Order: sequence, then structure tokens, then C-alpha cells
Amino acid sequence: MKITSVNFIKSAREPSQYPKSLLPEVAFAGRSNVGKSSLINVLVNRKRLAKTSTTPGRTRLVNFFVINDLLCFVDLPGYGYARVPISVKMDWGPMVERYFRERENLRLVILILDVRRDPSENDLSLIEWFRFYRICFLVVLTKIDKLSKNQIKIRQQRIKEILGLSLDSNIALFSAKTGEGKGTVWKEIEKMTSTQK
Repeated sequence: MKITSVNFIKSAREPSQYPKSLLPEVAFAGRSNVGKSSLINVLVNRKRLAKTSTTPGRTRLVNFFVINDLLCFVDLPGYGYARVPISVKMDWGPMVERYFRERENLRLVILILDVRRDPSENDLSLIEWFRFYRICFLVVLTKIDKLSKNQIKIRQQRIKEILGLSLDSNIALFSAKTGEGKGTVWKEIEKMTSTQK
């Protein structure tokens, strides 16, 4: 997709604060420091649209961005080992589940995982939510530039097994450093947002 405009709309914690939009939404979820913000930035050809940081847990609210006035990207708070107060960690589950449960125009969730790490309990819980709420999702494995092609293949199969996905399930491979996989992710986004409006 050719990006002509990208606009930050707002940050929100509660459904009452979500923007009233009829645009199809694509949400991005993943463990803290997994490369979620970097993926968003590469997809929209911006360097600092979604804030990246070496400190995990920087995204603590649900952030909404409108792309080309055609669809909305939603950056969900990261989870996992982030050094944030316990109260913030406890807020994450209810905040994200409310979004999944109540956002009618959600078309796709992109679950971002570090190709070098096994999925966590939180990742598995997220997959269960997707299945329970019948939400379409795409798993994207980031940081592939840090492994050899053979290592990537082994890790890809391992992650599919842990997530309970069939061996022929579609998992996208991505590198923010090289841009590899960007077209594949966009293809899936366009498919899900153009056919299910």
C-alpha cells in the first residue's frame, strides 16, 4: 500500500474514550520490547509514529492512528517483563480484553513475537482470546535478521507447535532492520480490511 497520510487520533484506556470510527481496524499486540512499534513504523514509512524504546513497557494506553483515511492502526500496550508498577501490569488484561470484546470494527490482530523466543503464557492467553471472540489474527515473527535461514525455519516450526497452529498456518517473517516481510504483512492487512468492511 502506498502511504499518503498517517494521523495520530488519540490514546485511550476505556471504551468510552475510543474514537468513534467506522473505519476497519488492525490492532498490534505483543510482549514488551518485541518490536511492535518498529513494525508499525516500517509499515507506514515513518520513523517515530509509534514510540520505540529500549525500555520495555512504554506503551501503556491503546493508541489509535488513521492510515490514508481508509483504515485505523491500533497500538495495544505491551505485556510481559516490563519494569512497570504491578498496578499497570494488572490493568493490561482488562484493558485489552475490553478492546477485543467491544470493538466491532476490529478486522485483524497482528500478534508480534520475537523469532528467538518461545511464546509466553501471555501470548497463549491472547491466542485463546482471539479464538473465543472469533477474531482473525496473523502471527508475525520479528528480528529475523538476527538468525540464519535454517534457524528461522526451526524456530518457526517450534512456535507453531507451541501456539497450537497447523504446520501450514500462515506466519509472517519480518525484520525492521531490512524491511523484509513488509509486503507480506501489508498483503494480509489489505485482504482483511477490504473484504470485511
